[in-house]
Amino acid sequence: MEAMVHETPQEVAEAAARRVADLLGASTDRFSFGLAGGSTPEATYKELRGRASGWDRVDAWLSDERWVPPDHERSNGRMAASVLFDHVDAVFHRPIWSESFGPDDSAAHYEARLRSLHGNGPPDVVLLGVGEDGHTASLFPGTAALTETRRWFVGNQVPALDEDRLTATFNLLWKARLLMVLAVGVSKAPAVRASFEQTTPAGRLGAGEAEVEWYLDRDAASLLG
Repeated sequence: MEAMVHETPQEVAEAAARRVADLLGASTDRFSFGLAGGSTPEATYKELRGRASGWDRVDAWLSDERWVPPDHERSNGRMAASVLFDHVDAVFHRPIWSESFGPDDSAAHYEARLRSLHGNGPPDVVLLGVGEDGHTASLFPGTAALTETRRWFVGNQVPALDEDRLTATFNLLWKARLLMVLAVGVSKAPAVRASFEQTTPAGRLGAGEAEVEWYLDRDAASLLG
């Protein structure tokens, strides 16, 4: 895992957006772009609106989602759509939400779609964050999704939050060409250090085939050696 440290959160967003834009510009095939929720990825999406081209070749999808209606204010998909994907020509694939079935059913349906999208190759880029507890996507400490060995996408009950999530598993994330982890602020510094010591879920990202790049501001990186 490689850490790239910038002075400010805005510089983190700009650097991450440049990286995605450069990769998208260099690609001539369909481009698979996995998305994260949260304020730091949101800033990156804002930067991408005016920076990247080639959106008509992009299949965008969510690395995780809260089990809420698609127009809910806490929906990761709603945020990504309003900030970026309502404004570009990419295909944005979102999980199905319905009162008639549950998170596990939705996750299974979404997994089938993701497997179809990646039948000819791995995800190109997956954007991720890290929580103060070291979670990434919705792979929270102590939850069942951490031990999943076959599925790409699952429903994950998070007792610490008393809510259900949908999440990509390590089985999918490890297949990506590039994982980009964004973290800003001093509150994330302990989790960043623990992740580089490989004692958090985010710290396990480097255990697969994917290249892993961490985009940090000076505060988030403050406890690294």
